[in-house]
Amino acid sequence: MPYAVMVVCTGNICRSPMAEVVLRDRFAKAGLAGQVVVDSSGISDEEHGRPIDRRARAVLLAHGYDPADGHRARQARASDLPSHDLVLAMTSAHARALRRLGDGDVRMYRSFDPDAPVGRAEHTLDVDDPWYGDSTDFEACLAQVEAAADGVVAFVRKAL
Repeated sequence: MPYAVMVVCTGNICRSPMAEVVLRDRFAKAGLAGQVVVDSSGISDEEHGRPIDRRARAVLLAHGYDPADGHRARQARASDLPSHDLVLAMTSAHARALRRLGDGDVRMYRSFDPDAPVGRAEHTLDVDDPWYGDSTDFEACLAQVEAAADGVVAFVRKAL
């Protein structure tokens, strides 16, 4: 079975699908596409069934990523934790919610960014929420996502 990675944010229409797209691209470029599957979900069900946010999609396209059109937001379930080898939370609040759902390898997404803030408090690794902002906020979010992506790939490669 392939190694399964899930990225989790609030509604599964901005941060986590952006990270899903970037990670799929990085795993493919690393020659691991057939060995690793990546999906995403949200803590909330408020966006259930909606596609990726148009601003997130535009930023991904502008940076050469193919966001595809098949994404539909979904809520994380307790059954997702044991069925994924690695669960990446976008914020400390997401990580706490996931840990309340059950057991699994839940880590902060930005913990894989070698230049991320170092500290004891998990919230220092939060990926900024671009939802209430403009295109510059989505650009900043993508930069945070990209900065950690190679670290995620290296971690998974070692686990394989």
